Amino acid sequence: MSNIRRTDQKTNATERMRAARAQAERSDRVRRRVVVGAASAAVLALAAGVAFAVGGSSGSSSDAAANGPLVVPANAGGTDGTVITYGKADAPHTLEVYEDFRCPFCEQLETTTGKAIQQLADNGTYKIEYHLATFLDKNLGGKGSRTALAAAGAALNEGVDKFKAFHDVLYANQPDERSDAFGDVNHILDLAGQVPGLKTDGFVKAVQEGSYAPWAAKVNEEFGKSDVTGTPTVKLDGKKLDVLTDGKAASPEQFTALVKQVTG
Repeated sequence: MSNIRRTDQKTNATERMRAARAQAERSDRVRRRVVVGAASAAVLALAAGVAFAVGGSSGSSSDAAANGPLVVPANAGGTDGTVITYGKADAPHTLEVYEDFRCPFCEQLETTTGKAIQQLADNGTYKIEYHLATFLDKNLGGKGSRTALAAAGAALNEGVDKFKAFHDVLYANQPDERSDAFGDVNHILDLAGQVPGLKTDGFVKAVQEGSYAPWAAKVNEEFGKSDVTGTPTVKLDGKKLDVLTDGKAASPEQFTALVKQVTG
């Protein structure tokens, strides 16, 4: 009997070890997806509807290194040219969109609901003000957010419609957030080729030379002065809209209903 009990105990211990190891592996997979960065983690906060929290300073040493002359793109507005406005200037309402090009939940919102968001701007319900950030470069490592934002500045210089189309192409082709594919200028230029008429000589030169990198740093700095704690954040006339529920983006119908609640 004692041998049987020892065997059973050994079997039970082995099973417990296997279960503990499996749980640890699952936790590690979740931790790699949810907690990004060592000093300043980007935390998945589904209950609050926030995909990635802005941890620590919103700036980074890489942004500080963008110390060339500040060139503000044509068509930029807001404080020091850090806001990008899409839509009719006399629209009665303003939709503020806070994003980071590497944020996967921003990508989910844009690819799920982006057309509805744009349509309401096109029909004059509101104008969109984009507030962009590069904090995920610090949290995840690399320079993809910054490089993409600088290229978006070059697109804005070509026209607001060019910016909007390029913005949409970036989200449609967003790499895994742990990848720094957007940090490759040649890849960015390949994606820009999907926007008809965007790849002018001036655009290509600006992207290759990083002409708008100091501007991208300035845009990120201004983002850091806001009360926004995570991306994506969407506000209509200052009222935050719940565009994420349990980690899922609002559908076009749900988003339109949220807008109607505010605009009446």
